[in-house]
Amino acid sequence: MNVDHGFATRAIHAGQDADPTTGATVVPIYATSTYTQAAPGVHKGFEYSRTGNPTRAALETCLAALEGGERGLAFASGLAATSAVLSTLKPGDEVAAAADLYGGTYRLLERVFKPWGLVNRYTDPPAAPPSQGGDGGVAGFAKIISPKTKLVWIETPTNPLLQIIDIAAIADLAHQAGAVLAVDNTFASPYLQLPIKLGADLVVHSTTKYLGGHSDVVGGAVIGRKDLLQPIAFYQNAAGGVPGPFDSWLVLRGLKTLAVRMDRHCANARELAGWLARQPQVRRIYYPGLSSHPGHELAKKQMRDFGGMISVSVQGGKEAALKLLTRTKLFSLAESLGGVESLISHPATMTHASIPAEIRQARGIDDGLVRLSVGIEDLADLREDLQRALAGS
Repeated sequence: MNVDHGFATRAIHAGQDADPTTGATVVPIYATSTYTQAAPGVHKGFEYSRTGNPTRAALETCLAALEGGERGLAFASGLAATSAVLSTLKPGDEVAAAADLYGGTYRLLERVFKPWGLVNRYTDPPAAPPSQGGDGGVAGFAKIISPKTKLVWIETPTNPLLQIIDIAAIADLAHQAGAVLAVDNTFASPYLQLPIKLGADLVVHSTTKYLGGHSDVVGGAVIGRKDLLQPIAFYQNAAGGVPGPFDSWLVLRGLKTLAVRMDRHCANARELAGWLARQPQVRRIYYPGLSSHPGHELAKKQMRDFGGMISVSVQGGKEAALKLLTRTKLFSLAESLGGVESLISHPATMTHASIPAEIRQARGIDDGLVRLSVGIEDLADLREDLQRALAGS
C-alpha cells in the first residue's frame, strides 16, 4: 500500500488485498481457531487464532497505516488495549495522566494497577484556571512528571470535558524524562488527529467508537513503533484479550467509511454546538470548535476538525439534566459514543460513575453535565429533538 495515498484510500485498501485463495474483494471472516500445518512449525504464517488470525491481521495493518505507526495490535476492548500498555510497567513505576479522563481508565489505574504497585499522578483538576486548556496542559504535566515517570497518558479531546492537550509539547516533556507518551485518540480518530506525527509514541483506541462506527462491536487497538509494540504483542498473546474474526471484520468494515462519517459528525456537531451555546437552559458548553473554548486555537493546529462530541452543563443541575436525558427521542440514552446514531449520556452516573463523587466533582464533572455523541442524522431533526427536550415538551 502506497503510504502517500490519501486517508480514505488507505482506509479502504491498506491490508485488504483480494483474498489469494478465492479472489474475494472483501477480506473474509476467517472463522477458525486453528490452522493445519504441513509439519511441526511449518505453516502459512498462522498457528492458532489467539496468536494471529488473517482477518485480525488485516485490521491491524490498516490501523497502522491510518495512524502512521509501524505496527498495530487489535484487542477485545479499549480497556483491554489500555491494560496491555500498562502491562509493560513494573511496580514502583509512575504514570502521569490528565485529571480529565475516561472513568474506565481511572478505575483501571486506581483499582487494578495501583494495588499491584503502580504510582498514579494526575494534573490539577480542570476547574483550576491553569488546567482549563489554554496552555494545552503543559504546566500541569510539568509539575507531575518526574524521573520515575515511565508513562504519560493523555486523551485529547478529553472525556467528558473536551479539553485539548498539546500533544507535541507533552511529548517533549515525556521524552525529556525518558518516559513514553501514549495518546488515547478515541474521541478524534486518526481522520481528525495523528498523535504519532505530533510526537506520541503509542496511540490507543476503543475501536468500539468511531472506528467501528455502528454501535455493533466492542474492540480496542494499540499502534506505534515496532520496538514498543513487541512487549505489548507478547501480552496480547499471553493474556489473550483479542477480538474474534467477526469483530475484527466489523471494525475493518467501519474503517472504510470513517472519513465520510467523520465529516458529517463534525458538521452536525459544529452547528449544534453553536445553537446550544445560545440556549438559556445551557449554563456552559464544552466544544473545541467554538472560538470561546480555551483550546480552540490548539485544536485548529493539531486537528483536521473538531469532532462529534459535545458536553453541556444545564441550568438546574442534576434534576434538570435527568429530565433532559429522558426527553430526547432521536438522542438515545445510552453509554458509548461514535456511532452513526446520536446518543446522550450522564457522565456522573454512567461513563464516569467509577470515579468517587468528590474527585469527580473536583475535576469538573458535575451532576448537571450531559454528554452528547452527535450522529449523522439530518441536522434539523437533531436540533428539533434537543429543542423539544430542553423546553420540557
